[in-house]
Amino acid sequence: MNIRLYGNSQRRLGPAILGAAFLAGLQLAQPLLAAGQTSDELVAKVLEARGGLAKAKAVKSERITGTIYFTQDLYGPFIAEFKRPGKMHNEVTVQDKTVVRAFNGKDGGWMINPFSGKNTPEPLSASDVKDARNEADFDGPLVDSKAKGIVIELAGKEKVEGKDAYILKVTHQDGQTSSYSFDANTYLLAKWSGIENVNGEAVTRETYFHDYREVGGLKFAFELVSNNPQAQVTQRIIVDKIELDPEIDDSRFEKPAAPSSAEPNAPKPQAAQPSFGKQVSVSRSDAKNADGINRRPNKSLR
Repeated sequence: MNIRLYGNSQRRLGPAILGAAFLAGLQLAQPLLAAGQTSDELVAKVLEARGGLAKAKAVKSERITGTIYFTQDLYGPFIAEFKRPGKMHNEVTVQDKTVVRAFNGKDGGWMINPFSGKNTPEPLSASDVKDARNEADFDGPLVDSKAKGIVIELAGKEKVEGKDAYILKVTHQDGQTSSYSFDANTYLLAKWSGIENVNGEAVTRETYFHDYREVGGLKFAFELVSNNPQAQVTQRIIVDKIELDPEIDDSRFEKPAAPSSAEPNAPKPQAAQPSFGKQVSVSRSDAKNADGINRRPNKSLR
């Protein structure tokens, strides 16, 4: 799950599960931009709309809590924690089972996934470590993009939920590409789209960002709606709380402890259930599948 709310996912929660500042490296001015507007001016507006680059980069840690809905009846609480440099810890509880995913910001990553019959921490594969590293990028790909080897291009305009939006195409060092669409009036992130590999199959993902609120002088989306247009499934993330600079011990991002044999039942969340226009499939959601509920949208929740 990419719980990055703005990061670009909001980090992805993200991937999930989870949102950030934007900057630089933008070069190509497109004819679809407003007359006389350069790419640098557009990026400056995006940064200003979010609350400012300096303010975003001053945040050292972040905790996001809320509820993730796979269907109207299948949902549960999540927690996503991030800390500089590049550390991440995600948990999602569904049907009294908790999926845990941790990354220490270097080369160590682990997952506990009871849905796959594994109740002990397993090392992430090299591919999953790469995904975790991108997901845990605290500032997102548009900040210090050149230093990260990321190519950013202006790709014109599109309509996002009936509103004009500017598109930025992001290409990572490994060749992975995705698109970020910013509302042409507010300059806030409106949509993320990209292709992810799920069990060897290329799957298109889209995430829409709603309900922006200010936390510590920065704006975050408190509702994320993700879908897979090919399978017509929808996943919804409702954020209850975002904490900036909470105290998080570094051990939180190391190999997690195995749960006890009798895992206590997680309290059922009391959040209001959203309406769904499409039936959601647990096996084909933004969390990738029931085998990887806590695995990447960067869509960060950030």
